[in-house]
Amino acid sequence: MPSIVLSRPSPLRRALARLAPAFALLLAGCASLDDAPINRATDGTGQPATMAALFPDDGDGETLVGLTFSGGGTRAAAFSFGVLQAFAETDLAGPGGRASKLIDRVDFVSGVSGGSVTAAYFGLKGRDALTDFREKFLLRDAEEDLNDNPLNPGTLMRVYAGGANDRSNLPRWLDRNLFHGATFARLLEKKRPTVWLNASDIANHSPFVFEPDTFRSFCSDLSTLPISEAVAASAAVPVIFAPVSLETFPERCAWEMPRWARYASEHAAAPALLKANARALAAYRDPAKMKYIRLLDGGLTDNFGLSGLTIARAAADAPHAPLSPRQAARLKRAMFLVVNSGRASETDWARTRQGPTVTPLLMAVIDTGIDASVRQGFDAFQLTIARWQQDLVEWRCKLSPAEVARYVGTTKGWNCRDVKMLSGEVAFDQLPDRREKLQSIATRFVLPAEAVDLLIGAGRDATHANPVFNGFLRATRPPGAAARRTLTPERGPRRMLTPTN
Repeated sequence: MPSIVLSRPSPLRRALARLAPAFALLLAGCASLDDAPINRATDGTGQPATMAALFPDDGDGETLVGLTFSGGGTRAAAFSFGVLQAFAETDLAGPGGRASKLIDRVDFVSGVSGGSVTAAYFGLKGRDALTDFREKFLLRDAEEDLNDNPLNPGTLMRVYAGGANDRSNLPRWLDRNLFHGATFARLLEKKRPTVWLNASDIANHSPFVFEPDTFRSFCSDLSTLPISEAVAASAAVPVIFAPVSLETFPERCAWEMPRWARYASEHAAAPALLKANARALAAYRDPAKMKYIRLLDGGLTDNFGLSGLTIARAAADAPHAPLSPRQAARLKRAMFLVVNSGRASETDWARTRQGPTVTPLLMAVIDTGIDASVRQGFDAFQLTIARWQQDLVEWRCKLSPAEVARYVGTTKGWNCRDVKMLSGEVAFDQLPDRREKLQSIATRFVLPAEAVDLLIGAGRDATHANPVFNGFLRATRPPGAAARRTLTPERGPRRMLTPTN
């Protein structure tokens, strides 16, 4: 058997090997990243304020509408914007036959990465977001402040230090051009919708939701946080962006681990998602384990923004939760739509003998993880909604007439089984004539105007044709009414509910 001889390193190679650590330190030292924590501690007078309920209770309560916007840069933001346009073109019957626009009845919206831009701006401005979002964001170049030249030594130094871009790039652009200093206080004070923005906690390998209860666990005040910072954290793709930092302040407030978190920590049979979230909450309270939370793109753990709602339901200690008893008794129809702007995989290297180089390999690894979590997350979410409906029916049918009268106001015409919860997806696949072109649009924060308008139109058309959307409208239609579509000069097809002849 021939022996294997390892050649000795050349003097030059030995010298380079000795210099490599010093060179690495030099690179890190030259790269100055703004990684200061973006949050503040609570003022110490008590726990930070939190929302009274996950879904607003405005006295109607017969319908519940939730939207989640996936990641995908401006592609996702524009497609989601088209969905909101469809909602603005749709009338929904209310109590006493009063009609309102469906966009004004959205109770909950969750966003990831590019979808978080639309979710946050819609949460901030409501239907008024439709008047200027296209011009203020979708047609703008949100990458104009980014360090994106791989041949620039400064960019390489920043990449080595943690990411090519930091708080001085995308967050500042978003604040200057779109959010204008608005903080979460503006979102929390609004009656509807509840807005959740989603990132990934890369130390705990778990989803991170920008909502008051999360921040309460580490004694931080979400209301003072700039919306632009949370949106940028949700869109912080690894390497392109440095991780976003949050500081924990467990000594600043009293906080008790919720019962569901204790259960998840102690029982092997608890859902894995619940366990991961419970471990993260425990770490936020232990400075020996975690003083700083590091966040990256929400798509790494949940590209649909569904995990927060799934956790809220899995953690519920009542059959109706996170609905209040009053909401659960009054509810008749609920719709949860997942707006999926995912694109086809680009794998030219799969057709050649030569494998991918480092950049496409890195993107393929990230996309593989995202796609796997998306499939599992959506399946789990649909099972959650189906089970929630069953639990609601069982709980309602056990109510006494006195309880029904207290929650609903009357027992007349009330049916404990008259509740339906629908969930579905609005996606490029539902537009076969445009699917290939839509899926080929890059994941960027700058797109040509024609691509933006193609995406907006696709979002509107896919929503109007969606079977879950139309099933919800039929289920909420008053007796003797039928759906028809009319044309308006400004928007094109418009869905209305009108009485039949």
